[in-house]
Amino acid sequence: MSISTDQHAGRQAGAHQPLQRAQRIFAMRDAVLEAWEQRVRASVRGADQLLTPILINTLPAFFDNLAEALTPGHPRDNAASNSNVPAVHGNERARMTNYGPEQVIQEYQIFRDCFAATAHESGITLRSKDWQVINKSIDVGIRESIREFTSMHESFRRRVAAGLSHDMRNPLAVISTSAQLLFRPADPERVVLLAHKIVEHSKRLDSMIEELLDGLSYHQGQQLPLVLSQFDVLPLVHAVAGQVNLQRPDKCRVSGQAVTGWWCENSLRRALENLLGNALKYGDDTPISVHVEAVHERLIVTVHNGGQAIAPEQAARIFDYLRRENDNPAPGWGIGLPFVQSVAESHGGSIAVDSASETGTSFIFDVPVDCRPFVPSADVPKSGA
Repeated sequence: MSISTDQHAGRQAGAHQPLQRAQRIFAMRDAVLEAWEQRVRASVRGADQLLTPILINTLPAFFDNLAEALTPGHPRDNAASNSNVPAVHGNERARMTNYGPEQVIQEYQIFRDCFAATAHESGITLRSKDWQVINKSIDVGIRESIREFTSMHESFRRRVAAGLSHDMRNPLAVISTSAQLLFRPADPERVVLLAHKIVEHSKRLDSMIEELLDGLSYHQGQQLPLVLSQFDVLPLVHAVAGQVNLQRPDKCRVSGQAVTGWWCENSLRRALENLLGNALKYGDDTPISVHVEAVHERLIVTVHNGGQAIAPEQAARIFDYLRRENDNPAPGWGIGLPFVQSVAESHGGSIAVDSASETGTSFIFDVPVDCRPFVPSADVPKSGA
């Protein structure tokens, strides 16, 4: 997942210098991720049960950010600065795994070890200032991942508790009252009536619990109605970019590779339209770039625009439904970005944002190449099976 390599337009602050060492660090990515995956599966409880796209998660983006932070002259201080990639990692671990906080921490520690070991094998000496960046990246990454991980679980519990205490009191009250009346002398018809009430409201209560759990599942972003088919996403990206270029010639530029996988084409199209619309709304006069690639069985689509950076306090809430920033002259975030997040999470993936005044703003849409294992309830046309 290359959200921040020297290949991407608008994010080349340190790439204009002939930094062979930095290029060698970027070239370590596959080796680091392969070593990390092997060690995590062997030592992190529950990791051996995860499919590769879910296990790899946002680690490619975290690696690229770290490589940038280790590049002389690049404005990124550490792998977590100007980026919510670690928070997205924790969010996805809360939604997609049975991990506890200790597993999330262990993954980051293993990443540090694998990065150091691969650098040594590649003949790259990590200096004292490099280790300061690496350790700070890991520490901040752990802190932000765990904060989001625990926040997700706490949010689940609060919603469940609120729903149970409010919506389920009525059927519980009927059941309790009917049971108490059964202790009193009553004719057989009265007993049958009360028994029917208990059964009826027990079923109602059971139905409400199911509806509540279904509702929680949706609000976690785990399910949108999807119709899956197999297709190459690159022509779809060109088509959506072409719509922009009809009105704004040469405004949107597409790069990257063809990636064929299983997704919901309509949902991906709407997500791309929202991301490009967002880039038009908040970007400057420079071109919008869209980069497509596949990394470790994950599809990565990065939409980048120049212009004013997203303030850190706004970045934390731009995916909130109908969130509007009153101090921004452009229309509010509305439902566009929350919808993009729902599409990504419904495919078993995530959406992250990386924004800084020096490098511009990138939205990173990151989903499994084959999302069928992660969307068991999706409609899959028989002709495409």
